[in-house]
Amino acid sequence: MNDETNVKIEREESVKAGKWLKFRFWLKRFFTNPANIILVVFFVFLAFFIFYPLITLVYDTFAVSSVTETRYGVKMGELTGLWWYRMIASEYNTMYFWKPLGNSMLMSFLASIIAILYGGIVAFFITRTNMKGKSIISMIFVFPYIMPSWTLATFWKNFWQNPDIGSGTGGMVYNLTGLKVPEGMVYGLVPCAIVLGLHYAPFAYILIGGILRNMDANLEEAATILHASRFKIVRRITLPIVLPALMSTFLLVFSSSMSAYAVPQYLGSGRFYVLTTYMKSFLNQGYYGQGYIMGLVMILFGVAILVANQYVTGKRKSFTTVSGKSGQVSYINLGKAKWVVSVILIVLSIFFAVMPLITFALESCCVVAGDYSTLTLQYWISKTPTDAQNGLVGLFFEKQVWRAFGNSLLLSFLCAIIAGSSGVLIGYAVSRRRGTKLAKGVDSLAFLPYLLPSMALGGAFLTMTTIFGIGKSFFILVLVGAIKYLPMASRSGINAMLQLSGEIEEAAVIVGVPWWKRMVRIIFPIQKSTFISGYLLPFTSCMRELSLFVLLVAPSTTLMATLLDEWMLWWPQSANALNLLIIVTVLVINFAVNKLTGASIDKGVGG
Repeated sequence: MNDETNVKIEREESVKAGKWLKFRFWLKRFFTNPANIILVVFFVFLAFFIFYPLITLVYDTFAVSSVTETRYGVKMGELTGLWWYRMIASEYNTMYFWKPLGNSMLMSFLASIIAILYGGIVAFFITRTNMKGKSIISMIFVFPYIMPSWTLATFWKNFWQNPDIGSGTGGMVYNLTGLKVPEGMVYGLVPCAIVLGLHYAPFAYILIGGILRNMDANLEEAATILHASRFKIVRRITLPIVLPALMSTFLLVFSSSMSAYAVPQYLGSGRFYVLTTYMKSFLNQGYYGQGYIMGLVMILFGVAILVANQYVTGKRKSFTTVSGKSGQVSYINLGKAKWVVSVILIVLSIFFAVMPLITFALESCCVVAGDYSTLTLQYWISKTPTDAQNGLVGLFFEKQVWRAFGNSLLLSFLCAIIAGSSGVLIGYAVSRRRGTKLAKGVDSLAFLPYLLPSMALGGAFLTMTTIFGIGKSFFILVLVGAIKYLPMASRSGINAMLQLSGEIEEAAVIVGVPWWKRMVRIIFPIQKSTFISGYLLPFTSCMRELSLFVLLVAPSTTLMATLLDEWMLWWPQSANALNLLIIVTVLVINFAVNKLTGASIDKGVGG
């Protein structure tokens, strides 16, 4: 009996040993594949640095984190539901939560409608009609999207303000014509929605135009043969095909507008508040719990947008053709109206792309805002203070400007290097292990930061800085910037690797070329232009970012965008000069992107 028991035990131990050997063999083989190592590393890294800040954000909506909050009879460090009660159910909830939430939703809804109408109409005329000047319009139209969103807000104010409202100075229209527009056209909901709609119209133009340009012309040709009217073709064929793109555009513009800070900050005039402006105000005053609740609400909206977008884009796949598509596009003949439409669209495009630059240049030289008889270059080139109250010298000689410029360049460079390199590695690993759960998980995690509102993500990382005791450091700015812009780089890397046949790398493996050399000598050179765009796009975006960094930047680490935010209220001439410098920098960088990568943002539609 003892012998049988011993044999049984030996067999069980042998089975266990066999399983352990199999597991070790599987583990060794798994981690000899570079793609698997990359996926595991990024899964752990992204899961920690995305979910941990979010978890701490949720926790801090219940925590007492500042001395200011103890005035409500709670003790430092304890947990309480008071902040949720004050935001949702107290007598202050309408003013401090529900009204800003309603303003944010209404502003985002109107901005989405404006973006779709303006961008969609332009995309339709360029892709489906015989209008003239398509290449010019296509090139100029995307400028408002390339430039920071606050540039249009500042331009709007410079253009329409008059002595009866706002700062009490006249804008371009008033000084040239004497016309005074109502205050609601300069400050408040309407201008915020219009400016955001114009800023994101190129985004709608690219998405909708890309669908219109690539749709199968056979469908319209068949309807034409059946003598269907042009209106009926558009209503029954074109619109249903474009509908998923319209819905995706609406949802993404809505989500982006919900997280907008600069536009309502500049055009709210202290009377129109949204979630982002109230969130910053609460956090600055030490009401962390209530501020983080607003950030959490914005994140929930972002997740809801993701779910809705996936649902919408998963529908209406029946419009896909199997036989291939016709290369012959049937353009609508506008007749003589093609010149009228072209002139109107060119004028509108130039107005919103070039006029901001002109107004910033003029306003930066006006001693009296809007009075062009007082033009001077002192705000640019003076070596002595231009104003006894602010002590600022000319922009070219102002030390804090170039310190901020250097900080912005360094921050953008580091974020681009980290995000771009991570995007290349993720693209390689996801494409090589395509279809596995691990690859899908890393792909989803890498895209998730795109859906998180910038200010809410900044607020989440702000909670993490207090836990680790690192404060508002430059390291945190680099970390949050790299994570926020990783989706751009990862999309670029994945698309580049999916276009590259695996046989090329397999041939190098057969002859014993190590993985790092395959990446440096073979893969990267072949897809160099696409990979470089994965570095330069985060660089360009980081240079103009405000919402993401405004909560995390320390007073000793001034950035171009945060310096502008500080100057806008008190020193308008210097602020306009700085605004122009930021825009020119961003446009030059974007021009470099086009030249280095051979890709242009407007080629999503073409012309």
